Amino acid sequence: MSLKDQLMQDMKVAMKGKQTDRLGTIRQLRSAIKNKEIELRQELDDDGILGVIGTAVKQRREAAQMYHDNDRPELAAKEEAEMAVLQEYLPAQLSEAEIRTVVTTVIDELGASSMKDMGKVMPQVMARTKGCADGKLVNQLVRELLAG
Repeated sequence: MSLKDQLMQDMKVAMKGKQTDRLGTIRQLRSAIKNKEIELRQELDDDGILGVIGTAVKQRREAAQMYHDNDRPELAAKEEAEMAVLQEYLPAQLSEAEIRTVVTTVIDELGASSMKDMGKVMPQVMARTKGCADGKLVNQLVRELLAG
């Protein structure tokens, strides 16, 4: 079953179950997918949809952090709840140790030794962890391992 079909089915279940928060999040996601398809003038495959979901999760994470920083816990909780619904559609996230292993492997393969090599290392690591790791964490680990 494609992700689009899964979203449609989950939307129907949320409607029948009167899960308004979940329903709203799925509708927002379907709208974002449709907008991306209009922008690209083509249907998105599952990888494209995962990209849209990843962007939506990142937006929710940043908004929640901003709300926490500005003492608005009720709005942060709403963003975090939406983020939890969206993450159900993403592949399982890698742990920090697993990402560190991937980064170390790429650094060894490329013979990277300094921060100058970050431009070579980052695209390789992101390609291997696509959809399974937070880019901010990957960037932090690459910097840490290249500097040390």
